[in-house]
Amino acid sequence: MPEQITPLSVLYLLLHGAGTAVAVVLCLYLLLCRGKAIAPNITPPARLRRWAAALFGVMALAHVWWILFYTYSDDTSSVIYGLLVAIDCMALPPVFVGTLLHMLQDRRRPLWPIFVVMTPCAVIAVLQTALPDIDLTTPNMIYGLVIAVAFIIYMVVAVRQYGRWLRDNYANLEHKEVWLSLTLLIGLMILLLSFEYTDNYVMSTIAHLIGFPLAGLLLWRVETLESLTPAPSPKGEGSEYPQNGDSTAELSTPLANRRGAGGEARIGQLLAKHCEDTQLYLNPDLTLTQLSEAVGVNRYYISQYFTSQGTSYYAYIHDLRIRYFVARYRELAAAHKPIVAQQLAQESGYHSYSTFSTAFKQRMHKSVAAWMREEVLT
Repeated sequence: MPEQITPLSVLYLLLHGAGTAVAVVLCLYLLLCRGKAIAPNITPPARLRRWAAALFGVMALAHVWWILFYTYSDDTSSVIYGLLVAIDCMALPPVFVGTLLHMLQDRRRPLWPIFVVMTPCAVIAVLQTALPDIDLTTPNMIYGLVIAVAFIIYMVVAVRQYGRWLRDNYANLEHKEVWLSLTLLIGLMILLLSFEYTDNYVMSTIAHLIGFPLAGLLLWRVETLESLTPAPSPKGEGSEYPQNGDSTAELSTPLANRRGAGGEARIGQLLAKHCEDTQLYLNPDLTLTQLSEAVGVNRYYISQYFTSQGTSYYAYIHDLRIRYFVARYRELAAAHKPIVAQQLAQESGYHSYSTFSTAFKQRMHKSVAAWMREEVLT
């Protein structure tokens, strides 16, 4: 602590205390509160809630041990200081990384690599106190920055892969996408690096101020992210379509005989019969798994079929929904009945009008309003 108390140091202590209190409250809320205050109709992943709670808990503890250290000692060359830095390195990054990775629900990702890459940081922090004559701070900072940049790159790639997985399995992407996690990642990374690599009140105060909206953003993302079921692994090459149902018998020939145009045409016929004719696609929460069960074909082979047709499950369902919207609009217009685009979009299988308007523009190459004006003139 400084020998003289200044307004900036007082502000810093107040923010430090407030940050600790907020972290404790959020940790307890995520662990103990069963009701969801932000999005009561959404069930977020339980593991993600626990990891976010762990992150807030570790941040609260870090606030406590650092304020105690600077209250009773200001010796940054002491062994205690080195140990606290080492604990920071081995506690904060893993729970931080674990929280972000658990937002990606397509598959489990190992966390042991983060412990491996952070171990040198912890070792260098301890060595710095044991060997004060050797400056190891700069190498440690450079190593930490390299790790941060590498993880940001990894997350960008992982989020892109996750986005492709979503579109291969879900027609409704609301409350499922995690691009916002990249903003959260960069913000939290700056926050952690500010605490680790700065040693003045101005930067620490700014870091604390940044921390409050980031904590709110993290809580919002955790509460509004819908829990999903990862896709099962594909069956073996020689397996039959394993689904139960009336249509399974229609595809009882070996897989090898279904790989040609005839097999693809048969899957197309089953999709037309069990999805298009029955208007199953109007179910706003329809997933590829549900579609495969209705059709009686393994979801893996349906995905292969969409790929062979140059499309995806997501695009297939939205094409049908937009086609339905257009047909219903023209039907209502011909009957001179009132038309409300929002209601018709909901009837077409959309929870959100913004999702509908985006899908509509991608396929019709014009906005809903512009298309409706043209329809009136024709």
